[in-house]
Amino acid sequence: MQVSGDLRIDAIERMDTFFAGLRMRLVKPVLDPKIVIVDIDEKSIAEVGHFPWNRKIVARLVSQLTTHYEVAAAGFDIVFPEADNTSGYDVLDHLAETDMKNVVGFRSRVDALKEALDYDGLLAAALRDQPVVLGYNIADDQRKGKLPAPFFTTETLNGRTVPAYGSNGYLANLERLQDASATGGIFTAITDPDGILRRSALLMQIGDGYYPTLSLATAAVALQARAITPSFSKNVAEMSAAERAHGGLDKLLMFVGQEKTPLAIPVGENLTGVIEFRGSGGPRGGAFTYVSAADVLAGRVRKELLAERIILVGTTAPGLLDLRPTPVNNEYPGVEVHANLIKSILDERFKLRPDFADGIEGVQVALTGAVLALALAVMAPLPSILLAAAVAGGVFGFNYWAYTDMDWVLRMAMTLVLIAGVFVLNVAWGYFFEVRKGRALVSRFGEYVAPELVAEMADDPEKYNMDGESRELTVLFVDVRGFTTISEGLTPKALREYINLYLTAMSEDIRDSHRGTLDKYIGDAVMAFWGAPVAFADHASRAVATSLLMQASARRLNDDFVARGWPPLKIGIGLNSGLMHVGDMGSKIRRAYTVMGDAVNLGSRLEGITKVYGVGIAVGETTRAAAPEFAYRELDLVRVKGKNEPVAIFEPIVLERDLGAAERHELERWRQALAAVRAQQWDQAEALLAELRALSPERGLYALYGERIAHHRAHPPGPDWDGVTTFETK
Repeated sequence: MQVSGDLRIDAIERMDTFFAGLRMRLVKPVLDPKIVIVDIDEKSIAEVGHFPWNRKIVARLVSQLTTHYEVAAAGFDIVFPEADNTSGYDVLDHLAETDMKNVVGFRSRVDALKEALDYDGLLAAALRDQPVVLGYNIADDQRKGKLPAPFFTTETLNGRTVPAYGSNGYLANLERLQDASATGGIFTAITDPDGILRRSALLMQIGDGYYPTLSLATAAVALQARAITPSFSKNVAEMSAAERAHGGLDKLLMFVGQEKTPLAIPVGENLTGVIEFRGSGGPRGGAFTYVSAADVLAGRVRKELLAERIILVGTTAPGLLDLRPTPVNNEYPGVEVHANLIKSILDERFKLRPDFADGIEGVQVALTGAVLALALAVMAPLPSILLAAAVAGGVFGFNYWAYTDMDWVLRMAMTLVLIAGVFVLNVAWGYFFEVRKGRALVSRFGEYVAPELVAEMADDPEKYNMDGESRELTVLFVDVRGFTTISEGLTPKALREYINLYLTAMSEDIRDSHRGTLDKYIGDAVMAFWGAPVAFADHASRAVATSLLMQASARRLNDDFVARGWPPLKIGIGLNSGLMHVGDMGSKIRRAYTVMGDAVNLGSRLEGITKVYGVGIAVGETTRAAAPEFAYRELDLVRVKGKNEPVAIFEPIVLERDLGAAERHELERWRQALAAVRAQQWDQAEALLAELRALSPERGLYALYGERIAHHRAHPPGPDWDGVTTFETK
């Protein structure tokens, strides 16, 4: 289904009306003592009787307001189109002409009662010369009652056409009542297509005349306006076609009392004004004082509360059908609509859409769009959310300020939609871009590191790359002992399975168990490192733990291989820690993420000399220092090929906390034996080695040092011997 542009515009307009209503609801109402609503409420109906009341009661209410309370003006949100026959005078008059015609004195008595029982006459008498405005309505199919004098007519417009809401029909007040009152005002409501009341006509056209609504008429009476005239901003020749279509009437000029400067009342299209709804409406709405009509009739209201005030008489009682749907309340008292308009007139503050509103809104859209488009493109998700929220809050805040302080009615839905759109687009693009980066990262590192590390890296791909850098790392080399002999003793198929099982086990121990980075396979050898691309402070500890695990896996595999009739499996592992160069290295044809440097070369040498000492693992002294939680057996001080400085090498055994008493005893004896060798105390060293061989006859290290002692006895090393073993081969 294709969505038309009109629907999209309508959606924006609906959003604008929503925000306009929200803006009104956010304004805290301030009670205005100048306007008081006399409410025909449930209390009044309970005390006085069902509504509508007879005109005698209404006359008493008018007299109370005007004579006793001396109000400035009273506007009745009520129409009196029919004569009031509730007094019974018509019945008495009929009896005087018929059945009671011959009763002496009956006719004269009825005539004497006529004035007292003429309720319309009583009301007219109460209205005469008082500041009371009667309400009336327009109608399409009738003309009933009498209209008050119009403010102006089409004749006074000098040929201009001023569109306005209205009709040729009306439902007005009885002639005698309208003639007695100060004037009259229309109270017809004008709702938007969604049924919500947001605007009100200030003038409506009936025939050739322009008549005020109840709010404007009541304000005029209260201010004792001597005239209200239309004001045009331009001559007809200067107006655009659109302006001519609306007549060019932009305000009404109310000449108040003896003031020389008239009060200007702006009007919009069709002579309407925006209603500024204050509070939530009703007696507890907070904007206007409500008093019960019953209390006014009984004189129970304090005089200072009503004196010199503008009074609106209406009803909030349920069932009397004077509740309107508005932006602030779906059941807003109709009488309070007039109160809000009167307050705007008295305060000379009108909510208007200024002529430059389109320009402000255009700048607002352009500025927010530019700021967000530039900023969100380079910001992380959380700052992006905060910025978008801050900009949206700023737009709403500016709009709220313009409404409350400047009385400008501005639209902001388009700007907010733009903010949301740019943010969503940025998030979608960022997600797409990050997914691509994440996939690229997975593709580049997935073969090297454990899946959970790849997932961690994909969460923040900006932190990881393959660029070269120097870092403290730990490298590991592992090789199969006697692989040439193994390969000669197996068929190609068996050899493939042999090496695949071995490499799989070693790779899983490296990559999955302790999150190492698998560098490469070099025939039967495996190279790995810890600390890159994901940095670990405990990279040495992870590497040592992995080497012990790999030896355990090799022993398990060896049992399986021997059971299959395959050659036994033994491996040697070399570990070293230090500063290494890590990154994507190689040629244009082939590249790999690997490590290089002297510390790497030493790790490789250590793997090669494990077979010399008859141990499964050899680590450098930096690794031992960086992983102190393990127990180690010092093997020697060595000078490997390509390095002049000797290094101490060690065999990790087990976690220090898991070392048994027998193992501790053996390690202590070995430490003593090694010290005796370096001190050239051959007899003591041989005695200690003999004890150690009795404890662990299979350990080749003890036999190696026994042979060295025999060599040194035959060829004394001299007093300046440093105890270092130099290796001339790799």
